[in-house]
Amino acid sequence: MAPQPTKRDFLSLLDASPEELVGLIDRARVLKAKTLNGELHQPLKGRTAAMVLQLNSTRTRVSFEVGMHQLGGHAIFLGTQDTQFGRGESISDAARVLSTMVDVVLIRTLEQADVEEFARNASIPVINGMTARQHPCQLLADVQTFEEMRGPIQGKTVAFVGDGYNMCHTYINASNQWNFNLKIACPEDYQPDAQILASTNNANLVETAREAVENADLVVTDVWSSMGHEGQERDRRATFADYQVSETLLDFARSDTLFMHCLPAHRGEEVNETVLDDPRSVVWQEAGNRLHSQKALLEFLLLR
Repeated sequence: MAPQPTKRDFLSLLDASPEELVGLIDRARVLKAKTLNGELHQPLKGRTAAMVLQLNSTRTRVSFEVGMHQLGGHAIFLGTQDTQFGRGESISDAARVLSTMVDVVLIRTLEQADVEEFARNASIPVINGMTARQHPCQLLADVQTFEEMRGPIQGKTVAFVGDGYNMCHTYINASNQWNFNLKIACPEDYQPDAQILASTNNANLVETAREAVENADLVVTDVWSSMGHEGQERDRRATFADYQVSETLLDFARSDTLFMHCLPAHRGEEVNETVLDDPRSVVWQEAGNRLHSQKALLEFLLLR
């Protein structure tokens, strides 16, 4: 009997090699073309994904559910009222049970440690659908979008403006994996995790949003109050006021710069009322590419 391949998880961008990440983006473009051409491609017939979403989700849920459908598989949504997590069943027990019934599990929850514990005890691939620490699936779509518009991101300069939270952490990892330069502007008390920042020489903190954006090929932001920050919204609006992305701020970047936001956006806070609709904004293409990059990820994890 041939040996079974070792199962792979995708809990952060560091779970794939730089070469594998390049391959994922290349494959995402191929799958996107197949979809746009109306080509039927169903290599995951008979496969089932469980989506354990303990936090609200639009783009992540829809992209994975539609992605499994387009690949010929099936997705099951499990919300907070649909599982026994936190009501007596341990994470490790739940991982063992779901491993006997489905082929892959997507988890969205605040604690990165919970996703890691689930993955340690599961015999099937586990995907991080977002935690307070990492959001790796989003970066696949972001890089795909940039490279569709501007070619390889390697060697480019990216500006991250706002909260040093999960998206910032993931961009730090991405700067190492794709070898681009990252400038980060955050309020002093909201800077990224020091250990994550120290993991690469490609990312640096700067003092102001303008300094981060100057000559950037890509400008990125995220909401000032993410899930897990409930009750802090008023204080954060005051603290982050100087970090709003506007057309005026983008004017300090390169003339062909792109602007991205993982969405949902709070117009009038981290972005002004109009910048999402600026010609430099590619947020809608970025959101749509979640579908195709995650189909590539599902193939990568399940067809090995």
